[in-house]
Amino acid sequence: MKFGIFDQNDRNGLPVHKQYEDRLQIIELYDKLGFHGYHMSEHHATTLSACPSQNVFLAAAAQRTKRLRLSPLVYILPVHHPVRLAEEICMLDHLSHGRLEYGVGRGASPHEIEALGIDSATAQARYVESYEIIKRYLSSATLDYQGKFWQFNDVPVELKPLQTPPPTWYALASPDSTVWPAQEKMNIVCGGPVQRVRSITDRYREEFAKRHPLSHEPLMGVNRYIVVAETDQEAMAIGSRAWSTFYPNFFKLWKKHGTQPVNAKLPPTFEPLVESGLAVVGRPETVREKLLEQAQQGAFNYLIGTFMFGDMSVSEARTSIGLFSESIMPAFGESPMLLS
Repeated sequence: MKFGIFDQNDRNGLPVHKQYEDRLQIIELYDKLGFHGYHMSEHHATTLSACPSQNVFLAAAAQRTKRLRLSPLVYILPVHHPVRLAEEICMLDHLSHGRLEYGVGRGASPHEIEALGIDSATAQARYVESYEIIKRYLSSATLDYQGKFWQFNDVPVELKPLQTPPPTWYALASPDSTVWPAQEKMNIVCGGPVQRVRSITDRYREEFAKRHPLSHEPLMGVNRYIVVAETDQEAMAIGSRAWSTFYPNFFKLWKKHGTQPVNAKLPPTFEPLVESGLAVVGRPETVREKLLEQAQQGAFNYLIGTFMFGDMSVSEARTSIGLFSESIMPAFGESPMLLS
């Protein structure tokens, strides 16, 4: 089992420069404690993220970390110029000394895509074209591509990534979505109830092994909100308060347009999230027991925790992450590493 982080970096009421610095300090802590990867989302025109450019933020994080792998999860491909994004992927891989991993997606919110002047009805087709262009760019000396939205003729590729190529990620919500990422040899991440997680991980192992029988097993990640404190009551109080900031951030743009996301059925209060197992909170013993049970039932090999959300303070996050590293990671065979 490996351990990572997923971060929306939603607005928390602090000045933006202060929020950035606080997050970078927490990222330094993840690095020192031996977490595998830091994954961050992309959002636009919403308080769900203070970081509309993952690449700018991760370039800063790269300079303050040594081992932590850095991962946009995901790039919303329809809103990017594919060649410019491919160039920045190369830059980030070098700036991080080969620690970049990146996810790709169409984008969950049509409102964010429309906010950037792009017809959301074209998102899927743009996504398919952009993925193919980036893939070709990272593996070719020149780029040639003729599509509906993008055309490139004999474009010199003067910059390559340090890794050949960087690992890729795909987020999925059902077993039926496993074939394409298995074909592309991707790592995957999912959420939802542990029974659904198991159906996805079982199917993905099957599809991946069919196509890559000699390859190592990919990472199959599960995302959970995690809050660890000295007592169950304190952890629940912190999580509930932070959720009361995160929840409005998550739905703000949807509410503006009078719509609801299709696949994100988040409750307005924290307790139902805990009861469903999508959030795991409590003292170390409580969290350890629940996560060990979920890992056995879900058969995943990568636990991606959202350790900081809403108005959670740096002090609260440091305590939670420290207790997680000291008391929970070793139970999975991962000893905390204090790196200089």
